[in-house]
Amino acid sequence: MAQKYVLKRSDLPSRSLSGIDYRKELNDAQYAAATTVEGPCLVIAGAGTGKTRTLVYRVARLIDIGVDPRTILLLTFTRRAAEEMLRRASLLIDNRCDKVSGGTFHSFANTVLRHYGRKIELEPSFSIMDRSDSEDLIQMIRTELGLNAKEKRFPRKQTVGEIFSMALNKQVTIAELIERDYPHLYDFLDDLLRLYERYVEYKKTRGLLDYDDLLIKLKELLSSDEATRKRLSETYRFIMVDEYQDTNRLQADIVRLLAAAHDNVMVVGDDAQSIYSFRGANFRNIMDFPTDFPGATIISLEENYRSTQPILDLTNEIISRASEKYEKHLFTSKKEGDPPLLIQAESEQMQSRFVCQRVLELREEGVPLWDIAVLFRSSFHSFDLEMELTRHNIPFVKRGGFQFMETAHIKDLLAHLRVLANPQDAISWGRVLSLLEGVGPQASQKITNWIMDASNPIGRLRSFDAKGKVAHGLKTLAQVLEAALEPERPAESAQYLMQYYGPILKKNHPEDYPKRMKDLEHFLGMTERYRSLERLITDMALEPPNDSVDSVLAVDPDEGPLVLSTIHSAKGLEWHSVFIIWALEGRFPSYYNINTPEELEEERRLLYVAATRAKENLYITYPVKIFDRGMGTVLSRPSQFLEGISEQMLEPVTLVDEEDNQSWDS
Repeated sequence: MAQKYVLKRSDLPSRSLSGIDYRKELNDAQYAAATTVEGPCLVIAGAGTGKTRTLVYRVARLIDIGVDPRTILLLTFTRRAAEEMLRRASLLIDNRCDKVSGGTFHSFANTVLRHYGRKIELEPSFSIMDRSDSEDLIQMIRTELGLNAKEKRFPRKQTVGEIFSMALNKQVTIAELIERDYPHLYDFLDDLLRLYERYVEYKKTRGLLDYDDLLIKLKELLSSDEATRKRLSETYRFIMVDEYQDTNRLQADIVRLLAAAHDNVMVVGDDAQSIYSFRGANFRNIMDFPTDFPGATIISLEENYRSTQPILDLTNEIISRASEKYEKHLFTSKKEGDPPLLIQAESEQMQSRFVCQRVLELREEGVPLWDIAVLFRSSFHSFDLEMELTRHNIPFVKRGGFQFMETAHIKDLLAHLRVLANPQDAISWGRVLSLLEGVGPQASQKITNWIMDASNPIGRLRSFDAKGKVAHGLKTLAQVLEAALEPERPAESAQYLMQYYGPILKKNHPEDYPKRMKDLEHFLGMTERYRSLERLITDMALEPPNDSVDSVLAVDPDEGPLVLSTIHSAKGLEWHSVFIIWALEGRFPSYYNINTPEELEEERRLLYVAATRAKENLYITYPVKIFDRGMGTVLSRPSQFLEGISEQMLEPVTLVDEEDNQSWDS
């Protein structure tokens, strides 16, 4: 038996061969993470604590002490993130960082499968389909199987693709996913399974992989071929994963398999910012890392370089109530600052007026619009605010979710209102008529041309030469529109049209009908503030914001627009001043999003993410006495996540109109 000669480990000096003084450049926690070499390590990186800086310095430090850069694997969620980290590491030391393997899970999987795919009967010449390609293939197979011919409308290709993808990413069967997340589609389960079986077969015979297949095949390769697993694990001896709280079960399994020959895995993330379960992200991955990798070192980054202490005191309090978490307490050297404010408004309109007025005041105080953000739980929460901002000529850009005028159901209902306001609106007529059963694009155009010749287009619908379902549909439409003309207030007309449109919506969009109905109910609430149908139509016709903003409103090139964003789209960003609107129990959390304790906890984390975006000012607002038609109740209290927080930590403010305030003073 060969003798062993043990090489003793020595404490490496703080200053490296390249001259970088890591002790000086990093705080204690960052230094501990950056200088960890061997063994599994979980870095809990609180919001604004320098996570990226820590990763950059760790890459540099590994290379600095002689680790071959080709043995380092850096997995991130965007290619840009990996490139930026390696660029910054190269600036610290030298271009040896170019040899580090950095990129997304999917790009890494593609590279590996091109080299080793034959081990699992996958030719290296496979083609990758993007999401649109996958949906088109689903549509083709759906037609091939005769699923389009069914009387009961089959789910759209986008919904089917989403179901297939989510089942793979969550590592559950399609049947389990349907039962849990899509119970309204359970009647289609057998057909969906047939479609999926054919979808898989088609891809295999033609050498096609969709986006999810890259991860599925990589896991299959690592699980089934021991030689390849060992070779890859020995090649990548230092694995680093960014944003680990956003990984799904499949990605966590891949990381575990890649570390088969060693446990040198460092994952960085924040359990308090795990908010993407709707994409398949699994909160359990970061919580169970010490179980998956026994003996893991846990390092918490708690010094925040973004926010003032009053803001951090509030965010610490919000997340301290989470049922399961890693204990951490964010602190900063920026001890002074204004306390966050909790703004109570009588109505949604008053909430919008407050945001506009305070934004203008902040701009006068020297805060540029681009450094101010309004964040919200759901995209439709900003619709009223968008109109108010336009009235005040405040330029803005909206990110995340569909914008108001992009949603088909809002367009449909508005088209009906438009023909009431202007019976000569041929474009709106075309949209309204195409919703009738048996009326296609050509027939819709023909009917529109015919009724445009009359002084009373609505009345003339009754006498168009049609039979059966089409004739009945035209007469019903005429009757509904004539009745909707009678009320004086737009809200009453819209409510009447909703009763007619509801069944059409359910038939055309069965898979997400409840969600679309919520949008429409919110729209109905907005119509209640209008006395004139023409004014309503005019406001709704304003061109919606887009990323360029150039065609919407003139923007000072040195200033940029105000940012409106869903919280999901705001993660990783920061602003001087942040408004969180609709912090109302029933809307945030939404009654519709808290079916399980896990969903409620993710809603709490969502509020935490929103609040930690603010550097100097944080305003949390909610309107009271909002009637929720879906629940049949009046929503009137702030989010449960804010209950019991002291007024010193979250200062309450009540909005009053100037006229009311003057009369009170007198």
